[in-house]
Order: sequence, then structure tokens, then C-alpha cells
Amino acid sequence: MAEPATKLSCEEFVNVLASKAPTPGGGGAASLVGAIGMALGNMVGSLTVGKKKYADVEADVIELQKQATELQEKFIELVAKDAEVFGPLSKAYGLPKETEEEKAHKAEVMAKCLKECCEVPLEIMRTCCKAIDVIEGFAQKGSALAISDAGCGVICCKSALQAASLNVFINTKSMADRELAEKNNAEAREMLDTYCAKADAVFADVERRFFE
Repeated sequence: MAEPATKLSCEEFVNVLASKAPTPGGGGAASLVGAIGMALGNMVGSLTVGKKKYADVEADVIELQKQATELQEKFIELVAKDAEVFGPLSKAYGLPKETEEEKAHKAEVMAKCLKECCEVPLEIMRTCCKAIDVIEGFAQKGSALAISDAGCGVICCKSALQAASLNVFINTKSMADRELAEKNNAEAREMLDTYCAKADAVFADVERRFFE
């Protein structure tokens, strides 16, 4: 049995990603980038807790760290989940469709697989939005010596959000159920509109503080 993507070294993950293997792919990569972004935010918390200068916000930072750790774990779970749902879809595209029965069977399998392959990147996007909110808190309350890591983290999460959206849109494009497709597209677009702007604002605030 092949090693799960989440158990690969960084070097192994990148090499498999570059190969023609069906997984990991864009969704898994997006979720891993999200995990890295959230971990960078969490590091700001680690460098803040215990410092006398930040004693008045320590309880808030500890709570942010709790949320960040949960989100890191969620992102890693979603790396594996993305690979899990994409395998059946890649096989479904190769199903025969010579007879009416085969066509009906393929359509049924494709509908199920496409639904699952949209839900995972949507969940990655939702997790990115939560991560951006948490990093905003780290940027506001964390150690000024580690503020660049909050900026790095929020941009990673923004990139993960955008990357995951493309994995939604490529699958909704193939959906026969256009009502579900448009519902998924609308949710994805709303998250992009709100949280890309929020991530940019956090990044800009971090950058501004270096030139004050």
C-alpha cells in the first residue's frame, strides 16, 4: 500500500505532486499550504506566551493557539480527504458509456463523485477563512518581533483559499446538477470576496508596521 500523502517527507510530497500520480493534487496542496499558514500564525502565539510585555493579552493568545492547533489538524485531515475522494472520480471518468445502461451508471457515479470532490475543497476554503480570522488575532495581539510570521501565514492561507476555489470550480463545471453547482460556486465566490480582502488587509497592516 502506498504511503499516505500526509506521512511523506516534504521532498517526497513535492516529488509525488510533480509526477503523473493522481494524488496528491491541487486540493491536497492547497490544504497543506493552509496548514503551513496556520502554523506560522501559531508560531507567533508560541513566541508571545510567557512574555511579560504581553501578559495582558496572554489568555487571548492562548485561546487563539487552541483554535490554530485545531485548524492545523483539520487542514492535514483534508489533505488526506482530498486524495480519498479524487481517486474514485478519476476512475469514474473512464467508465464505459456505450449502452444506455452504461451511460446511466456512469452519470450516477459521476454525480456522486463530483459532489464529494466539491465538498472537500469547499471545506478547505471554510477552514482557510477561519484560519485568516485567527491569524488576524495573532497579528493584532502577538509579539511584534514575530509579526512577519503572521503576515507570511495570512498570505499562505489566502493562496490556499484561492487554490481550493479552483478545485471547486473545475468540478462544478462538470456537474449535471446545475442547481447544486451554482450553490457551490456562490459559496466559494462569497468566501473569496470576503476573505481575500481580509487577508490583504492583515498583510498590509503587518507591512505598514515595519515602516512606522
